[in-house]
Amino acid sequence: MRNSPSIHTNGIHANGMPLPPGEMRATWLGTVDYGAAFDLQRSVLDARKSNTVPDTLLLLEHPHVITLGRRAGDSDVLTDREVLKNAGVEVHETDRGGEATYHGPGQLIGYPIIDVRAAGLGPVTYVRLLERSIVETLAEFGVKAHLVDGETGVWVGGMANEKRRQGINPTGRKIAAIGVRITGGVSMHGFAMNVSTDTSYYRHIIPCGMPDLPISSIEMETGDSISVTECARVAAGKLAANLQRTLVWSGRVEQTVRSSN
Repeated sequence: MRNSPSIHTNGIHANGMPLPPGEMRATWLGTVDYGAAFDLQRSVLDARKSNTVPDTLLLLEHPHVITLGRRAGDSDVLTDREVLKNAGVEVHETDRGGEATYHGPGQLIGYPIIDVRAAGLGPVTYVRLLERSIVETLAEFGVKAHLVDGETGVWVGGMANEKRRQGINPTGRKIAAIGVRITGGVSMHGFAMNVSTDTSYYRHIIPCGMPDLPISSIEMETGDSISVTECARVAAGKLAANLQRTLVWSGRVEQTVRSSN
């Protein structure tokens, strides 16, 4: 799906009735260009802040794209941008945390638009919750994953809970990246988990600010062919459980319109 998705209305809550409590609505969007997905996130973010939609999880894949977070610099992109353009790889500067990362086919993207303040979470505890949800998802596919103390994201191999060492990469392989932004207590951006990703594309960047960082995927770790949609189904369930939300699947991104009467 390359066209820009949009928020649709889904009925009216009479008498200004509140949204169902404790719900997280998840939608699988297919393949969406980065710019269109960013615009959709902003629309859902505004709707969540005004409490016209519940907590929402957008699940999708991107075409080949490099994104540069707030801490990224030009030196984090190793390949000339004209060369990247000719190879079909877009480059976008964005307002999430972190440095440079790659997104592309075979990678599960999750954009949770969550009222983290209402969930009783701060920025750090929210990121830890995302990491835990990814670790639990990977375990369902036979991949034993862990965190690195002082780094954001999820790793395989190496030492579990290894402490970050300045200027030295962790001993494992990174399988999932996280970068978020929280405004007004509501999150956007989220996580990227490698399912069957062509990891050769990471050669174009310094991933997460770590030169020569080994990258892995579920397929590389297990030798099994796993669909991104199946991984999305599991990840949504794990995230909803950790947020203590009821997971509701929707065929489209919906906006509930409340009556002003």
